[in-house]
Amino acid sequence: MSQRIHHLSCATMCPSAGLVPGLAPSRLVAHCLLVEGPEGLTLVDTGFGTADVADPVGRLGRPFVMSVGARMNLALTAVAQVRALGYDPSDVRDIVVTHLDGDHAGGLGDFPWARVHVHADELATARTRPTLLDKTRYSAKQWAHDPTWVEHRPGGDRWFGFESVQAVSEDVLLIPLRGHTFGHSAVAVRRPGGGWFLHAGDGYYFADEKLTPPSCPPGLRATQILMEMDRRSRITNQGRLRELHAAHGDEVTIICAHDASEFDALAAVTD
Repeated sequence: MSQRIHHLSCATMCPSAGLVPGLAPSRLVAHCLLVEGPEGLTLVDTGFGTADVADPVGRLGRPFVMSVGARMNLALTAVAQVRALGYDPSDVRDIVVTHLDGDHAGGLGDFPWARVHVHADELATARTRPTLLDKTRYSAKQWAHDPTWVEHRPGGDRWFGFESVQAVSEDVLLIPLRGHTFGHSAVAVRRPGGGWFLHAGDGYYFADEKLTPPSCPPGLRATQILMEMDRRSRITNQGRLRELHAAHGDEVTIICAHDASEFDALAAVTD
């Protein structure tokens, strides 16, 4: 049973579209989870790492840095926040990534000893980068330290109607959520007091997309379309998240990677 869950924002982004009222939020986060378990710490996504802060253009590319309005801050890196919470970075034994986009995997190199859990399709695409979009979104520099990859392949259990669910530990599950990328996944974390968090990564961008009917600022909607690899799967899986929220919202708290309102509501909560 997980003993404590911390909510961390490991990046701040202020996209230029946010300057136009209604087009996009003025602030986006990189919502990560730090899970304390009996065998050490598990980190869900990493945001930007220390090397990204030191050289954002070299690591992430000027177009990305400029378009998302990345605000580089060493204190927001996962490794800095782990220390600030009183842990030793070496206590982070496992990292679970929803996918390997630059704003999700930048901190991998700050924990080079950790096992990195990822969907096999995601890792294969990130390594080969077959399309122009793949070459833009994935930065091999972020895993140049050659981490110990734990590849999760199709097959596994069911969880609230989702299939091919595989356990990272007793309390952390990797759940395929294809669409944004081919190997995009959600991560379920059991809450010590009962119920679950479901970190949906980039399965949606805006909290009101969980509602029926959904709502999303046009700038974020356009970004989702621009970055999607499988539109049909993305839309289908967004619908499944809405159904889960409507039917089991009292048991499963769904969060995404970038919505600041979701993060702010949970930032002071330590389960």
